[in-house]
Amino acid sequence: MPLSACAVDIWGRDIAESELVFESGDADGICAPTERGIVLRNWKQDPSALLQVTMAHEDGTPVQVDARQALATVVSRFAEAGLTLVVATELEFYLTKSKGGTVVPSDGNGNTSPSDNVLSVSELDSLTPFLDDVYAACEALDIPADAAISEAGAGQVEINILHTDDAMKAADDALQFKNIVKDVADKHGLTATFMAKPFGDQPGNGFHVHFSLLDSAGKNVFDDGTEEGSQMLRHAVGGILSAMQESTLIFAPHLNSFRRIRPGSHAPTGAGWGYENRTCAVRIPGGPNEARRIEHRVAGADTNPYLVLAAIFGAAFYGITQKTEPSAPIEGNAYDASLPSLPLGWNSAIARFQSGEILPTIFSPMLLRLFAQTKQQELGHFLSEVTELEYQTYLETV
Repeated sequence: MPLSACAVDIWGRDIAESELVFESGDADGICAPTERGIVLRNWKQDPSALLQVTMAHEDGTPVQVDARQALATVVSRFAEAGLTLVVATELEFYLTKSKGGTVVPSDGNGNTSPSDNVLSVSELDSLTPFLDDVYAACEALDIPADAAISEAGAGQVEINILHTDDAMKAADDALQFKNIVKDVADKHGLTATFMAKPFGDQPGNGFHVHFSLLDSAGKNVFDDGTEEGSQMLRHAVGGILSAMQESTLIFAPHLNSFRRIRPGSHAPTGAGWGYENRTCAVRIPGGPNEARRIEHRVAGADTNPYLVLAAIFGAAFYGITQKTEPSAPIEGNAYDASLPSLPLGWNSAIARFQSGEILPTIFSPMLLRLFAQTKQQELGHFLSEVTELEYQTYLETV
């Protein structure tokens, strides 16, 4: 497969400036099967088989522009330090239907105006046939799907994926989970979307990541016997916060992503952390000390799970090795705190990404260049399109 296939825009087009296309002769790489092997997708309307692959050069070395290989490199750094990542993910999505040419939320009964009752058992009951098929497909793929939650938005659902000590599998599971949800929704006459903000007046879809670290003896190094956690936990938090502004483009990679990152929206807008504080970008959940972990709450569900996990874990490793001290933990409403602001627009996020100093210690220079070029190409296309709302607003009034 052409190496350039690792870096195409959201419409599947080559990046005009990509050094992997004409400049290098659009050379091929080797497609190597991942550990999961061939997957039978019997839950689809038209059953098929899927083989996920990852890219290597002719000599067998990994292609660092491949997002999966980028994550593998970060995971290997922890392994070399005698540490094992334990990872769990939470993905939110909306079920939708088309009504009069407009996309609207929907429930399992075909209603296009479901209530937005958070944690509603009745809404989950209406989705039982859909959820049963999702869980069956996840079981077939060995994806440890756990609790389903009726989220705050009308027709919005969150399903947690249980923790694993295989970070690569956690990323694979997140990717395959999104495919399963879309396929099963289609089978039920619905459309599932992981857009960060599909409806302007409803909550956005997040991709929350929980992780801890085990030493060679299997002990959680974030646990020091207290609710505060260890110094290593704080150093990991410090690294994550230090890299958060330049990493925002990975956590919010699309135009729509920035509709979610707004004050008071349950999506963080500043680089801060706190204990049991969901208004913060980084939350340290409560619970037993031996389960002390970090929750990263910035990424939207519209992201690449390999890049998101690589950015989070790479920043944590940077903080641990550099002994980075975080700011004071936030108590109360983080939106009211004076925090380093995340880029709140696509263009500013691209600029901050390109000027970053920590990301170059995590990703290959080529991946960083091509990712920025991809987002610039996508932004340019959106800027070339004039929307109907702009005509309605400006055509005769300015």
